[in-house]
Amino acid sequence: MRLSVILLFCLNIVLLSSCKKDIDIDYHQVPSLYVVEASVSNTSMEARISKTQNMDDNNTKSDINNAVVVITGDDGSSNELKYMSNGRYYSSSKGTPGVTYTITIDVDDEHFTSTSTMQNKPTINSFRVIRKKIATEWFQIGELNFQDLPNEDNWYFMHIYRNDLGYRWAVLNDRNDPNKELQQLFNFFREGDSGSDVLRDGDDLRIELYTIDQRVYDYFFSMQMMENTGTNPIPNFSGGCLGYFSAHWLVAKPFVYRAANVEEED
Repeated sequence: MRLSVILLFCLNIVLLSSCKKDIDIDYHQVPSLYVVEASVSNTSMEARISKTQNMDDNNTKSDINNAVVVITGDDGSSNELKYMSNGRYYSSSKGTPGVTYTITIDVDDEHFTSTSTMQNKPTINSFRVIRKKIATEWFQIGELNFQDLPNEDNWYFMHIYRNDLGYRWAVLNDRNDPNKELQQLFNFFREGDSGSDVLRDGDDLRIELYTIDQRVYDYFFSMQMMENTGTNPIPNFSGGCLGYFSAHWLVAKPFVYRAANVEEED
């Protein structure tokens, strides 16, 4: 369930600057909340269930193994996901485009539910890394081109992995260019930097493209805007848990980064 890598919840944010004396931070304990990351895809049905931790709790493991997780479709299908390990529930059943799926989760007298409609298969046309001068500095940028699905409203999620770790992600809709080739640019790094974010020769990139429904797009778009708004993502579940449920089709493209192959653009 590749979407889960970018699911971050910041319940308490404290910014400290220009201060050399010790400061006591007074914060309130908040009730632990369930976090659900669930999906129906062209390969399987999965859910991962965990709980948030308080700032003074060093226990970061959360193995929820007593949940009942059921995914039903408006086509009459029903699948109860089997507990695997580390809060993960799984079924090998695949999603069907056009079907609206409902997930229900019952755990410790709590009941959570969400719906999502399975989308059609997307197509990646090309991916490359370019170098581009912005003002006085050079940047390396990932350029993903893919074909919009014709004659329907579409929403997309894109995730780039670097050596199997999440590297960049974005969401996009086809409102401005329906039925055409769509493009998403990713700011990789500024040339001359030497931090861990800089790509190295031989790095394995995997570009993943998902077709998602509008509810999931709205969730991740609001998550993308968190830094500017200072708010949590819009709820995707009823019942009071955090997280999302997405019925999507996923395609992936491998790419090996070579500095010698980076193309310069005006």
